[in-house]
Amino acid sequence: MTNLAIVYYSSTGTNYQMAKWAEEAAQEAGANVKVLKVEELAPQAAIESNPAWKEHYEATQDVTVATSDDIEWADAIIFSTPTRFGNLPSQMKQFLDLQGGLWANGKTINKVVSAMSSASNAHGGQEATVQALYTSMMHWGAIIAAPGYTDPVQFASGGNPYGVSVTVDQDGNMVEDVKDAVKHQAKRTLEVASFVKKGQQDGLNV
Repeated sequence: MTNLAIVYYSSTGTNYQMAKWAEEAAQEAGANVKVLKVEELAPQAAIESNPAWKEHYEATQDVTVATSDDIEWADAIIFSTPTRFGNLPSQMKQFLDLQGGLWANGKTINKVVSAMSSASNAHGGQEATVQALYTSMMHWGAIIAAPGYTDPVQFASGGNPYGVSVTVDQDGNMVEDVKDAVKHQAKRTLEVASFVKKGQQDGLNV
């Protein structure tokens, strides 16, 4: 079985929902799955100032915070994150920065990774955010499993080939219907991870 870590950051719940859809698909595919959040760094005053943020923060207190052990455990990792000025939010960036020990010891090599994103308008930096995360993954020596246009569902969900992305309106609702695209991306990530895992095992048996 393939070990999949779904690592997300979400302030008001969009990327948490995407992570849960990915988890659903991974369970359907028979993977071992962990849904993990990165640590919240924002001051409590900022969280309290936004009712939707406060509500989601309190509702997800029981979600496990991701650690380096989870990255080492995983054969594959799906990241889901909002954009901040066309880049990663500080919460996700710090999590990646803290994996230097794993990287230095070769523990990130050949992890199969994929990423999803969200923003409050259609051109708010979703693609740039996914690509910024993938830049770090190249340094990790990871294998990027972007969805590309491997299934027609990509077009129905907005057509982002780098990773599923969604626009969120002022009421917090997703504009595009991305559930099926998220599930396709999760299954594709697991498929690539199974190829890599089998190849590594076969190599050991030569």
